[in-house]
Amino acid sequence: MKDEKRRLLSAVIVFAVIVAVMWVVKAVEMIAGISFAHFGLLPLQVKGLPGIIFAPLLHADLAHLTANSAPLFLLGAALMYYYKADAIRIFILAWLLTGIWVWLFARGNSYHIGASGVVYALAAFHFVSGIIRREPRSMAFSLLVIFLYGSMVWGVFPEFFPERNISWESHLMGLVAGVILAFAFRSSGPQIKKYEWSEDEDDPNDEDAYWNQSEPPPPTPENPNLPKSNEPTIIYHPENKA
Repeated sequence: MKDEKRRLLSAVIVFAVIVAVMWVVKAVEMIAGISFAHFGLLPLQVKGLPGIIFAPLLHADLAHLTANSAPLFLLGAALMYYYKADAIRIFILAWLLTGIWVWLFARGNSYHIGASGVVYALAAFHFVSGIIRREPRSMAFSLLVIFLYGSMVWGVFPEFFPERNISWESHLMGLVAGVILAFAFRSSGPQIKKYEWSEDEDDPNDEDAYWNQSEPPPPTPENPNLPKSNEPTIIYHPENKA
């Protein structure tokens, strides 16, 4: 029980810090009256490469930041709690893969900022993991993701937001990254419990197996003229004939 509480606390702290950094960045922008958008991700340009790292920490306004904070915290903390040692690797890969693919394939005339790509990656990871694992806890969290964030799927279709500056490329690349990572790390995290009777298989070469045991020899028939060892014998003297 203590290990469970410690793991949960660690998961909460790690992603609370990440979300806090995002808010600090926005607070500095607002207080100083500046914008860090030029540190965002500008596709196919060298000056846009730092955005692979920094873009998820930058947001256009408070509404944008607020929309990403809660799902990033929830999905990230769940990742840390369920996937333990591999959680950091999964999160870093989700962050980097999303950024790299956006830099390679997104529109080249716009800065892409915001953590929504990472959020899509984590949501897709949890959803697909629940399906392919069929482990009760993973499936339950997968259903929770659908319930809370199922409408996110429309964010990968630019036709639904023709007049809004939404980085649907980040959403799409994050979704793809999450699906790939779910399959790549399918042996990590919660697994279906296997019991001994489901794991043991018959080994045809097992010498102790009943099918490899020789049949016992048939019993030797007893001589009816011999006295049985468990019956008393009769001792007698033959008659003397004169």
